[in-house]
Amino acid sequence: MLAYISKKVLRAVLTVWIAVTITFFLLRLLPADPTLLVVEGDMTEAMQTALREQYGLDKPLLVQYVLYLGELLTGNLGQSFRQLAPVSEILLDRLPWTLLLAGSAFIITILIGIPLGVYAAVGRGKFIDKLVQVLGITSNALFVPSVAILFLVVGGAMLGWFPIGGAIDPDTRGLAAYASLFHHLALPLLSLVIVQIGPYALTLRTNMLEVLGEDYIKSAKSRGLTPRRTIWRHALRNAMLPALTLMGLQLGALIGGAVLTETIFAYPGVGRLIFEAVQQLDYPVLQGAFVLLAVTVVLANLLTDMIALVLNPRIRA
Repeated sequence: MLAYISKKVLRAVLTVWIAVTITFFLLRLLPADPTLLVVEGDMTEAMQTALREQYGLDKPLLVQYVLYLGELLTGNLGQSFRQLAPVSEILLDRLPWTLLLAGSAFIITILIGIPLGVYAAVGRGKFIDKLVQVLGITSNALFVPSVAILFLVVGGAMLGWFPIGGAIDPDTRGLAAYASLFHHLALPLLSLVIVQIGPYALTLRTNMLEVLGEDYIKSAKSRGLTPRRTIWRHALRNAMLPALTLMGLQLGALIGGAVLTETIFAYPGVGRLIFEAVQQLDYPVLQGAFVLLAVTVVLANLLTDMIALVLNPRIRA
């Protein structure tokens, strides 16, 4: 078991390193000089040279890469070219909004998707099963930006039921602030849940159908266990094991979807920050944001592997 854990941790570290490396070199391919954006107005050649030296952009690319990795290991993500503030502070200011959006979408998706998959499997061939299959396939085929733009245009611009940008109304306090927060969160959250819920429901339905045909389920029924206890306590527990892998994979898709959704709804999370940094060619902010997202996705997958290790005796063996 220790070898299994070590291999997973090593793979996670390697994945983060590859993501950091690709991000570093891809950003250097952008056809613009970021130092031109640091100050406004005309800059002399001496000023540009001094700025490049200050940010280490005068050094060879491989030297910049090695220095960046060294700073990254100490937790230093650099300083923003545009905001002239530490990247870590900028990310920590935006991160709670992304965690709220992505975390809420993940929880709601699980709470709705799991029962849908269970009821579809139990009622195989019935109306509920056919409905879940249609909704699941449709959800799986949708694209997050398309759904988000539709909600933005219809629910926000045309009907005016929801705000079309931001995360909270200014100058709100107490319960009014929470109401404003959820009002702004509704459309981005709904966009993510609708796209994410299909794979969960369909995967769990398939897993449940396989488990319900196992001998130990038939044995449990013959011992007089109630259908509710047999399904929700015995069958679901084993059907959830393969679904854990999907959860880890879908978390990556969820983070990516949150980035796109935040951009469309001008939601002040890490996704919106990435959009702004691209416009401003703010390399340090882009690097820091991509590193943060990569670490988040890798840790989420590592966590699901560890949960599966605890729940599945065959892995421990």
